[in-house]
Amino acid sequence: MEEKQYRFETEAIHAGYQSEEHQGSLVPPLYQTSTFSFPSAEQGENRFAGLEAGYVYTRLGNPTVKILEERMAALEKGEAALAFSSGMAAVSAVLMSLTKTGDHILCSKGVYGCTFGLLQLLKKKYEIDHDFSLMKDTQAIEEQIRPNTTCIYIETPINPTMQLVDLEMVAQIANEKGIPVVVDNTFCSPYLQTPLTLGCEVVIHSATKYICGHGDVIAGLVIGKKEFIHNVSRTTQKDIGGTMSPFDAWLLLRGLKTLPIRMDRHCENTEKLFEFLKNHPKIEQIYFPGDPSHPDYFIMKKQMMQPSGLLSFTIKGTKKTAQMFMNQLKLIKLAVSLGDAETLIQHPASMTHAVIPKQEREKMGIDDSLLRLSVGLEAWEDIAEDLEQALHNI
Repeated sequence: MEEKQYRFETEAIHAGYQSEEHQGSLVPPLYQTSTFSFPSAEQGENRFAGLEAGYVYTRLGNPTVKILEERMAALEKGEAALAFSSGMAAVSAVLMSLTKTGDHILCSKGVYGCTFGLLQLLKKKYEIDHDFSLMKDTQAIEEQIRPNTTCIYIETPINPTMQLVDLEMVAQIANEKGIPVVVDNTFCSPYLQTPLTLGCEVVIHSATKYICGHGDVIAGLVIGKKEFIHNVSRTTQKDIGGTMSPFDAWLLLRGLKTLPIRMDRHCENTEKLFEFLKNHPKIEQIYFPGDPSHPDYFIMKKQMMQPSGLLSFTIKGTKKTAQMFMNQLKLIKLAVSLGDAETLIQHPASMTHAVIPKQEREKMGIDDSLLRLSVGLEAWEDIAEDLEQALHNI
């Protein structure tokens, strides 16, 4: 009998968990243990040899973490998932699994600062090269793919410029050449965008952000085909060791239950703040995929359910003006990260993307007056009033 397929909101609460398998506990139990005992020496041997299912050591698997992995696989429409101790542990494991010395990675033009740092490290220490591409048309992508390209890595929306990449277009080119497409889906969550259904191979999340939603966990997730996930699990995850703790998995399971409701509010607030800011005399430019005049608006309509809960804007003035504005804010918190209940603002050039050389940052569209706003769950009017008073005082 075919298992019933539930809608996203239901899967976010129930997928991957059967209460009858856990003493009837309504909430998934927290298996806060480092190791597991074996009924016999022979079973211990079989589990280590992979001949028998069962838990051995939490770095190699844990029941609470497994529930989270199965739930995320269901939400992203993937076959399997792996949980990591941070978003960068997830990114590192995936890129190391897909490359070797002499290989090449093609990236979207604009990535998170630490991802940029990892790419530089791979180039310097292991001679794994990379290029950045706008990925705006098939010809440009095909011209930048090399014979040794083993991975296409994409952020969309791109952090923090909010440019979009047409995932279906890139996946079609990549699939013809047998190159896996990896998508950092952190800015959208699976509620707004599911890259695997568009032909991409692997999805990555900094689960610290929308998946958690409460600013109290550092975590990462990878979703893809069973074979790929198994290979990552048995190699880069196991041997480098960036695995998620059971307690963090338990917190993420709690956060996922309200993901759809939270995302709707994040997106609703962001659209209202965009309308408030778009014609403000002290704002030079605003970057929001839900803006009908945004150059990638048609891509947003094609592959995203809503335009996400972030927007970026440039202040009229200099870096000093931008910092003065941030220092005037009272409700909005000056902090990196995103996807929390609290509204957060940060200055990418001196914070999340400071590791990127100035010349490279500017090529990515990140100048000293650019600010990124992660819109929280507060009353949008209160957020707007805080922005207004700060803008008035610069």
